[in-house]
Amino acid sequence: MSLRQIHIFEAVARHRSYTRAAEELHLTQPAVFTQVKHLEDSVGFPLLERAGRQIQLTETGREVLATSREMLDAIGRLDMRLADMQGLKRGRLRVAMVTTAEYRVPRLLAEFCVRYPGIDALLTVTNREKLLARLADNEDDLVILGAPPKEVDVVATHIADNPLVVVARNDHPLAGKKAIPLARIVEESFILRESGSGTRLATETYFAKQGFSLKVRMELGSTEAIKQAIAGGLGVAVLSHHTLVLEGENGLLQPLDVKGFPLWRKWYVAYRRGKHLSAVAAAFIEHLLADHDCRKSLPNTLFPFP
Repeated sequence: MSLRQIHIFEAVARHRSYTRAAEELHLTQPAVFTQVKHLEDSVGFPLLERAGRQIQLTETGREVLATSREMLDAIGRLDMRLADMQGLKRGRLRVAMVTTAEYRVPRLLAEFCVRYPGIDALLTVTNREKLLARLADNEDDLVILGAPPKEVDVVATHIADNPLVVVARNDHPLAGKKAIPLARIVEESFILRESGSGTRLATETYFAKQGFSLKVRMELGSTEAIKQAIAGGLGVAVLSHHTLVLEGENGLLQPLDVKGFPLWRKWYVAYRRGKHLSAVAAAFIEHLLADHDCRKSLPNTLFPFP
C-alpha cells in the first residue's frame, strides 16, 4: 500500500464517486480508478462494489476506510504540529461554509492568505445539510454556519450577524411600502432554496410560527439563481442581506419592509470539540472576529428599516 493510494481511496469512498474524487484531487478519473485497483490488489479483496449506479463499500472496504482515516488524521496532526513550530510561515487551512456566507467569508479568507502567503487554503461552499455531514466526518479545520448543530458536539464562536430580509424587484408593487403585514406578503409567490438550506429552514419556521404557509413557486439550488429569478419577476424570496451589498443603491433588487423582518440570525465558526486547533486555524478565527460587526459592512441605503 502507498499513502497516495490510501488518500485517493478515502476520497472515492467519501464521495461514493470516482469522478468527484478525481475533481477534488485534480486527477483524471482513470488515474483514480487505477490507484484504487492497485490498493485492492495489495489488500487482496475488493474494497468497492457497484449497486446500480451507486458505489458501495464492501465489508473489507469499510475496515480499510476506517484505518485510512486514522492514518490520514495522524498525518494531518503531524503536519499541524510542524506548522505550529514554524508559527504562521506555512501551513494548510481547510474551511467549509454555508452558501449564504459566500458574500462575506471569501474576502476575509483572501485577506488572510495575503497576510500569510505561506498558508495554503481550501474553501468548500455547500448547504447546511452537507456541511453537517462534513463536520461529522471531520473533513475540515473550521466550518462556518448558522445555528450550531445539535447532532455534533462542537466549539462554536459567534463571528457575525446575518439579517434575513424579504427581497423583491425594485419595481414590485410592495417596494417602498412601510410595515407590510405578513398576511399580505404570503400572498406573493416565493422562491426558496433547496431542502437542507439553513435560510429555507429559518424562513419556513418563522412563517409557520406566525400561522402562515408560503406559496412556493420554485426551488433553486443557489442564491444567485434565486436573485436572477427575482430579477425576472418570478416572485420574492428571503435572502441574507449580505447578498444585496453588490447590488448598490440603484440595483434591480431591494429588501421589502415586512413586519417581523429582518430575521436576525448569526454566523458561527465551529470545529468539533476535542479537535486539535492548529495555529493557522486559531489565527483565522481571530481574523474573522476582527471583522465582527456586520452592520458596519452594510450601506445604510440598503438597510433603510430597523
